[in-house]
Amino acid sequence: MPKIKLENLSKSYGDFEVLHAIDLEMADAEFTVLVGPSGCGKSTTLRMIAGLETVSDGEIYIDDKPVSKLEPKERDLAMVFQDYALYPHMNVAKNMSFALRLEKRPKKEINSKVNEVAEILGLKEFLHRKPAELSGGQRQRVAMGRALTRDSSTFLFDEPLSNLDAKLRTQMRAELALMRQRVHKNMIYVTHDQIEAMTLADRIVVMDGGIIQQQGTPEQLFKHPVNKFVAGFLGTPPMNFLHASVQGEGDNTSLVGTGFSLHCDANVCEKLARADTKEISLGIRPCDLVFDPSAPENSAIDINVVVSEYVGAQSVLIGECSGQELMVELKSDTPIGLGEKLRFAINLEDLHFFDIDTGQAII
Repeated sequence: MPKIKLENLSKSYGDFEVLHAIDLEMADAEFTVLVGPSGCGKSTTLRMIAGLETVSDGEIYIDDKPVSKLEPKERDLAMVFQDYALYPHMNVAKNMSFALRLEKRPKKEINSKVNEVAEILGLKEFLHRKPAELSGGQRQRVAMGRALTRDSSTFLFDEPLSNLDAKLRTQMRAELALMRQRVHKNMIYVTHDQIEAMTLADRIVVMDGGIIQQQGTPEQLFKHPVNKFVAGFLGTPPMNFLHASVQGEGDNTSLVGTGFSLHCDANVCEKLARADTKEISLGIRPCDLVFDPSAPENSAIDINVVVSEYVGAQSVLIGECSGQELMVELKSDTPIGLGEKLRFAINLEDLHFFDIDTGQAII
């Protein structure tokens, strides 16, 4: 499969710059997910790779060949859109074979390819149905099938699951993961849903404001976010942030905030010393707050429970600590009451530290 490279890629509409000189390389047969909030530039990036948007500056390379001046049909790409874009008067087989028929491929070859892809996507029994006779998930599989029959080197997905309900999205994520194992092609996938990104990607590219904030494996980004934006964007429920002051020296160093004072061990003291700052933003994932009524005060936070959201085996608590909102994950059978003050132990080795001014991680 070809390597895809974006070099100093920019996009502007008049004076408004949507994409700010991004650099990105995608390896052979890699599933790359571009993720970020609405307006971050991820769909614009995908459409520029596809040739559906012009490049304002920079270049797109496919196997070291510049392609930004080429027409979409000359780039050997196939795209799956958010709204399916199926022909309502054609059945599934004809929708899937449309591009092959335009190329006047032999009928035997077309039928063979359609049947092969229909087998992969579980569409064999639906080949003679029209799109109106299918569910949303089945229509999206047909849209994917139309792309797969083209046998292009790279597949582009523009938020393909956003029109589906929650149950179908979960099902389609699983089907995409299975398809990924059977179809060894480059895949570039755009979504605003961080769960899709975490579950599908070989590599995640987190974008915000037209800039790549961080890229890496799902585990790298979850465990080692480079700034507060990435830390807060990836993870469900999202990371909590508390303002804290570094007080004391050596073995007597503590992180002190409104309503808490946490004693720092040697490793944390060394990290904070390298940062050379007395004010930090403390990042705590909801799963790292451990309910422990007997925890010592200097290694715990007391939280007043405001809301408890029951989600099955787990509950998500929304509480406050001296006016600061916090979210906590815990087992649903934990005895709690609304308005109750609960103590949660904290292991500072599990926490994240960010510069209060720049938002960059302190490592």
